[in-house]
Amino acid sequence: MRSAFLLLALLALPGLAAAQAPPSQAQRPAERKPGTPAAKPPRPAPAHPTPAHPTPAHPTPTVRPKPGAPAHHPPGRPAARPAAPAPAPAPAPPPPEPEKPVEPLKGANTGLPLPRFAALRSEEVNLRTGPGLRYPVEWVYKRRDLPVQIEREFEVWRLVRDQEGVKGWVHQATLAPRRTAVVIGGEHVLRASADDASAAVAKLKPGVILRLRSCEAGADWCQAQVGDYRGWIKRSEIWGTFPGEAIQ
Repeated sequence: MRSAFLLLALLALPGLAAAQAPPSQAQRPAERKPGTPAAKPPRPAPAHPTPAHPTPAHPTPTVRPKPGAPAHHPPGRPAARPAAPAPAPAPAPPPPEPEKPVEPLKGANTGLPLPRFAALRSEEVNLRTGPGLRYPVEWVYKRRDLPVQIEREFEVWRLVRDQEGVKGWVHQATLAPRRTAVVIGGEHVLRASADDASAAVAKLKPGVILRLRSCEAGADWCQAQVGDYRGWIKRSEIWGTFPGEAIQ
């Protein structure tokens, strides 16, 4: 029994000695020199480690330059505006249509061109105010072969005009298709050829009626005959042809 108590005493001696022993140099708190701030106690370690680069809850938005705008410009100068797009070229106009030749008017009854020239057939022709016998006679022509210009047709009646501008209706039976002309203006010369220097065949007074033999297309002279005299005369000196008209 005593041996047991001795054994327990021996086992308790080292712990008691250690509790009563003075603290060693390593275990003593560091002495603070005068004027030195007291060391801060170490912070307790966090329960969860903090990452070196924290991940944000939402990604940072990226701002991009607008299309067409420069990414940067020199300081002190306004940013250059984007060049306006070039306007689209206007469509080429369609090529002009070729002009159609103007067709001459034609008589409703004969199909012949209007206006056209004719000659009075007889020595007495009645000029009426309308196309019919019920219309009064306004004028009576007493000159055979006098040229007139036909302007309209209505059944058997023709609206004609003379060299003085008088108009009226005559019956178709009083007209002949032969070509004649009347001398206008002053006295003119019928010449041997289509030349002002050619010999004179006859002198023609105003109002003389000629029978036209031929006129070249676009020519200034026509071949004509009056009685037994035959020669050339200028278109400008007679009435009964169109300018440049060809007569055969």
